[in-house]
Amino acid sequence: MSFLQANANEALQTANRSRNVSPQSGICSRCVDGCRGNCDMFNATFRGRELLYPSPFGSITAGADKDYPVDYTHLNIMGYAMGAKGVDADPDKATFPTVNTETVFGTTHPVKMKVPIFTGALGSTDIARKNWEHFAIGAAISGIVLVCGENVVGIDPGLEMKNGKVAKSPEMERRVKEYRKYYDGYGDIFVQMNVEDTRNGVAEYVIEKLGVETVELKWGQGAKCIGGEIKVDSLERALELQKRGYIVTPDPSLPAIQAAYKAGQIKQFERHSRLGFIDQEGFMKEVERIRKLGAKRVTLKTGAYPMRELAMAIRWSSDAGIDLLTIDGAPGGTGMSPWRMMCEWGIPSIYLHSMAVELCGKLAQRGKRVPDIAFAGGFSSEDLIFKALALGAPYCKAVCMGRALMIPGMVGKNAEKWLKGEDKGLPASVAKYGSTKEEIFINYETLRERFGKDIDTMPLGAIGIYSAVDKLRVGLQQLMAGSRSWEVKYISRRDLASLTEECAKVTGIPYIMDAYREEALAVIYA
Repeated sequence: MSFLQANANEALQTANRSRNVSPQSGICSRCVDGCRGNCDMFNATFRGRELLYPSPFGSITAGADKDYPVDYTHLNIMGYAMGAKGVDADPDKATFPTVNTETVFGTTHPVKMKVPIFTGALGSTDIARKNWEHFAIGAAISGIVLVCGENVVGIDPGLEMKNGKVAKSPEMERRVKEYRKYYDGYGDIFVQMNVEDTRNGVAEYVIEKLGVETVELKWGQGAKCIGGEIKVDSLERALELQKRGYIVTPDPSLPAIQAAYKAGQIKQFERHSRLGFIDQEGFMKEVERIRKLGAKRVTLKTGAYPMRELAMAIRWSSDAGIDLLTIDGAPGGTGMSPWRMMCEWGIPSIYLHSMAVELCGKLAQRGKRVPDIAFAGGFSSEDLIFKALALGAPYCKAVCMGRALMIPGMVGKNAEKWLKGEDKGLPASVAKYGSTKEEIFINYETLRERFGKDIDTMPLGAIGIYSAVDKLRVGLQQLMAGSRSWEVKYISRRDLASLTEECAKVTGIPYIMDAYREEALAVIYA
């Protein structure tokens, strides 16, 4: 396991001066009086709390880089030379392009997706707002779920309130409309709810006024325990958000803080949501309340909390008939959470997901309904998707992906600028594919055949997401064909092997030297 420098990281734009550092603290082994920078502690001397967050805040995505003792790379996918599940074992029929990657989740109103992935929560961050049309249309044309995250209504500059509840939110209306523009029956748009959203009546508004069918509850506050911050640059905006009931730090109403802002000492304010606190009775009542409002589906997202809270999420979701439970492991992160929290807080994904499988199995043994599950926490490629589905089989129906689906949206958006000659034009890394959008996007003509002239006005970030999802889909088809599974439902835990005995202990997946040993010996001794 490689060590993590705890006192310097590119995400914070900091670095050690010394070539040797203390392994735990990350402090230079030779800290010199007179050093001119640039470690975390050096910068914190001047900017204090600003060094809690990746920077420049709101303009980047950031993912924690702690190297855990066991992760998904410690699993390998099994491939077979015999048999086929879901198709005749015929070389002319069992080809990898015929693999069906569709998945379904939900109870009374199931949701179908063309690929077993969906976006992470894209909420009140500038990244989500600036790139929304790319994310939303990209998800819709790819046939996957789009999750609209917390606080979108609460920070909307155009928000109109009546009797303490939202009456109109142009930003939320825009977000729903962008997804619906190209929605064709696959996927859905989820709208998340936290403490402030509940108080503001967001569920009532999106269900009754915008026709949203799925509301997602969220435990704690953000997947990183107290994640979900945004920063604002103006005193007026900070005071507005404080008046709307948010926690804003430093307190913009204090004369000293206002003076510091005007003097240029304080350049930004943080807006925080309140922490949520769960109890079984309250949870059950909230699920029932949202259903009575008209929601067809209620889902739950929980973070990297200990096994106790995980068990509560699974059992209470079972009792409440939750349509999908998303279990988000550490480290993850899209850049909104404190950096050290992203790196050091919570249960890492493979450990958390292994706990979830164990608990789901025990619940099933008792004859209880196991809710449909989705795993989240650092997934980016088709092999990781396969591993998550296999580790969580038969309960895991899909994988939630954060930055991996945001990046192609942002890159595609930037390609629009480059094609117009902005920012020095196309970089060499893109120009090698051509000089027009038709040349550089491999799926452009495929989408033209599907959408006709609309393709010419479709945001290029959406086309970027479609291309990235298409790569994941085809890659998943190849892996599934190798494991002889022609439908997602046939992927099983037996399709994995642990590369280390420690991984086998954590996951319950056999050590690679033991996988299929009994069957092998039966062949030898036949």
